Order: sequence, then C-alpha cells, then structure tokens
Amino acid sequence: MYNAIEEKSFEFAVRTVNLYKYLTTEKKEYILSNQLLRSGTSVGANVAEGEKGQTKPDFNAKMNNALKEANESFYWLRLLYRTEYLTEKEFTSLSSDINEIISILVSICKKTNI
Repeated sequence: MYNAIEEKSFEFAVRTVNLYKYLTTEKKEYILSNQLLRSGTSVGANVAEGEKGQTKPDFNAKMNNALKEANESFYWLRLLYRTEYLTEKEFTSLSSDINEIISILVSICKKTNI
C-alpha cells in the first residue's frame, strides 16, 4: 500500500505527462511544457527514492528535493496559465494538486529536519 504523498505525487506525474502530450500536440508548445514535465515527474521520483532511502539524512534530502521540484512545477504552471497555454479551469485543477503536494512535503520536511 502506497502512502498519501507517494500516490499524490505519482498521480501528479501522470497528469503532467498527459498535459505535456496535450501541449506539444495541440498547442505546439515545447519549451515550457518540457520544463514542467521534468519538474512535475521529478517530484514523485524523489518521493519514491526517499521512501526507500537507507538513512534518515537520505530521506530528508530526497523530500527536500521533492519540495523544490514541486515549487518549480507550480512556477511553470503559473507561467503556462499567464501565457494562455492553460485555461483557468486547467490551471486551477493542476495548481490545487501541486499545492496539496507542497503542503504535505513542507510538513514532512519540517518534521524530519529537526
């Protein structure tokens, strides 16, 4: 059974991949969408790696990396929205997901970085 952050970050990665496919196929946007693809999929990869970390410092480093990637993903979503590649509905849905992930990661980082 996966924990909440693993599942949420994996589902966000799936949405990011699908958004990338849409943006490159339908909107012919390659640069910003690639940046989002890289950061959006990296969140879950860091979480998964951290969950299987060998030491507490290993876990802490990966969760902090995941948080940095989540913050970057939110930046790219904002930029895609403000440049009219995303509709308000698309942005709201995706930003809600990544902000929930950010909140969870902030909580994890605060608890484990003591």
